[in-house]
Amino acid sequence: MSACKNGFTMIEMMVVVAIIGILAIMAVPSYLDKFIRDQIVEAIPLADVAKKPLEAAWTSTQSFPSDNATAGLPGADKMVNNFISAVNVQNGAIHITFGNRANKLLKGKQLSIRAAVVEDAPIVPVAWVCGYAEVPDKMTPRGDNRTNIPVSYLPHKCRSLSK
Repeated sequence: MSACKNGFTMIEMMVVVAIIGILAIMAVPSYLDKFIRDQIVEAIPLADVAKKPLEAAWTSTQSFPSDNATAGLPGADKMVNNFISAVNVQNGAIHITFGNRANKLLKGKQLSIRAAVVEDAPIVPVAWVCGYAEVPDKMTPRGDNRTNIPVSYLPHKCRSLSK
């Protein structure tokens, strides 16, 4: 008669636990990146409030307001949400500053959303360029890009295709 062994040895269990641990360590950074990216995506719609007056200014005068007051918007520190501490309009760019309940890796960082226009055709709608994204052909970006968020945290629409 042969004795039947049921179950796992302690070494087999430790190998399984080690493998699970290694997989968890590999997954944590990508999960953190996704968590931060989700906060950025959730915060971006606040910039939509500033887009309409900027588009209207371009259509009527072929120029952009120099600041929030000229655009008819509240002060930068009054345009806030859970993840944004300020929205600053400057010469065709919307600069979003992260703060409040944003992840500590985002606090104080900025994301710029710049207007892109066709200089000699004001009837063409304004396109909006997020962060490091490429400007559409035959369009000229307005305002400075102050984005200082690491590319790995940015949503895909805010990244350059070449990066």
